[in-house]
Amino acid sequence: MQDIADRRATYADLEAVPPHLVAEILDGGLVTHPRPMPRHAAVSPGMLSALVGPFQLGLMGPGGWVFMNEPELHLGEHVVVPDLAAWRRERLPELPETAWIETSPDWVCEILSPSTEKVDRCQKRRIYGEFGVAHLWLVDPRARMLETFELVGTRWQVGPTFSDTANVRAPPFAEHSFSLGLLWPFDVIPTSEG
Repeated sequence: MQDIADRRATYADLEAVPPHLVAEILDGGLVTHPRPMPRHAAVSPGMLSALVGPFQLGLMGPGGWVFMNEPELHLGEHVVVPDLAAWRRERLPELPETAWIETSPDWVCEILSPSTEKVDRCQKRRIYGEFGVAHLWLVDPRARMLETFELVGTRWQVGPTFSDTANVRAPPFAEHSFSLGLLWPFDVIPTSEG
């Protein structure tokens, strides 16, 4: 049997990966990493709670978006699993009947960890740009920081960066703001001061 390092990875290779690992096919190679550590995993619910109400449900916000946690994206030859992704409803008017989605998201959020940071910042960011993902957010739970990027033409333009408990207001969700402190549930709890 030919070793996977000597050939392009297939979907069968991806399916054969043990369930305790996250697997992706990037640039023809099988990339695996461990499931997220608790500090990483705790960020997703905070981000979703801040954005789903106003942007998916239309609660005190414009609505019109669909959010997903760890969707499997088939972007050309790549099988990519971002931590969070969202589509404008007009671009994803209904959910596919497959286990994956072939429509590029309008927004992707990657939560950085020591095992994924290099792939998220380099390989996956390039792939997202090639497939027209308009907005990319990178969250670093260790540094308590959010970096935002917008695709302008074929290049990523650096957007606002936020840290600690800063008030986040950034494209494509600039109509609503939230405290970045929501993402750090065991750190400083954001308070409302009048």
